[in-house]
Amino acid sequence: MASYNKHQAFVEHITEGVHNFTSDATCTPTVALTVAASAPVTTNSVLADLTQISYTNLSARVITVTSSSQSSGTYKLVLADLVLTASGAVATFRYVDVYNDDPTSPADPLIAWYDYNGDVTLASGETFTIDFDATNGFFQIA
Repeated sequence: MASYNKHQAFVEHITEGVHNFTSDATCTPTVALTVAASAPVTTNSVLADLTQISYTNLSARVITVTSSSQSSGTYKLVLADLVLTASGAVATFRYVDVYNDDPTSPADPLIAWYDYNGDVTLASGETFTIDFDATNGFFQIA
């Protein structure tokens, strides 16, 4: 099972209004894929801090927000699972990072990443499902 890791700057970005998960105009969660040699770290804050694989032969990486709501003082963001489909050979990756593709200041702020604990390879026609937790959400703030 992949392990969830939060980028430290995400907390600051939330309080500064960088992310608005209820509006398509201000938040487009998107996936970035990186290799073991370029592992994300908690102090990375924007997409430019990562070394991504080439997305040639790979389907769209935009994630759909299923719900964004608060109940009894706890906010929860739920994301729809994302299925990546290869239409040819895809570069090997290990980490799946989620960032917001909309803001320009800071540009493409990072949110969190998953470590799949080993290399992932996709041949043409294969799929890779990023399974976001529908019960507990992508993240919660209490």
